[in-house]
Amino acid sequence: MRGAVPPEVNAGRTREEHHHDWTPAAGMERFLAMPALTLTGLTVYPIKSAAGIAAETWPVDEFGLRHDRRWMLVDESGDALTQRDCPRLALVRPVIEGDRLFVTAPGSPPLDLPLAPPGAVTTMVTVWDDRCVAWWMGERAARWFSEAVGTTCSLVYMPDSTIRPADPAYAPPGVRVSFADGFPFLMISEASLDDLNRRLATPLPMNRFRPNLVIGGGDAFVEDGLRAFRIGALELEVVKPCARCVLTTTDQDTATRGPEPLRTLAAFRRSGGKVLFGQNVLHRSTGRLSVGEVLRM
Repeated sequence: MRGAVPPEVNAGRTREEHHHDWTPAAGMERFLAMPALTLTGLTVYPIKSAAGIAAETWPVDEFGLRHDRRWMLVDESGDALTQRDCPRLALVRPVIEGDRLFVTAPGSPPLDLPLAPPGAVTTMVTVWDDRCVAWWMGERAARWFSEAVGTTCSLVYMPDSTIRPADPAYAPPGVRVSFADGFPFLMISEASLDDLNRRLATPLPMNRFRPNLVIGGGDAFVEDGLRAFRIGALELEVVKPCARCVLTTTDQDTATRGPEPLRTLAAFRRSGGKVLFGQNVLHRSTGRLSVGEVLRM
């Protein structure tokens, strides 16, 4: 995810004071001697910054995982709302059943939305530096989300006709992305989280980091050394480390915040003023992903 690290995370430290075992070269050296890597977790996030849906298998379209971050909350100016500013979004939980998207939140009745919205009022929205055409999902959804997250907002949807390029500094022309921060997928290994948790007083679950893809079978931070690979028939490529922000300090079950994991990550995963954890991934084909499939180089 894009976003600045709080100033206190980097205070009084220099790059030379920390370990460099996260570097891509070191990651590749470890990878060469490892057993097969396997896809062990798959999560789709229909609404940007809301809870995810764990799946055993899921289709992949031009945007990434089908339905991933196709909906987003915006403020009255059309700017994206996320857990960075609105931590209660963590408590918004979507479920897909048939052709419907059902959404729940504490203290609110369930909201029922079409999974493939019909043409609606067109509006311009902003996600990071990108201006996009979106569909406004109406007053009923706006009222529901405003009450659920505690701030005035509206729900918008990205139609297939909207072309938002992935970050051009790392993605070739033609790669598109939904309302995700910059790339279609975020990938983290189980061993990386295990390594972090050994350093924390209280271990954290993987949902703090909101990956789409979780892999198992390698050493900590093996994802840093990967480049092009396949899962089943799907072609993917690691393109950029993920810089982490205050969102990772939000408990996804309670919406409360604390100093971790940024404080600990900054001690050994910091580069250029950013705290890095996980890798952004592009796909070069469409198809389907399934838990249990092996990553092939």
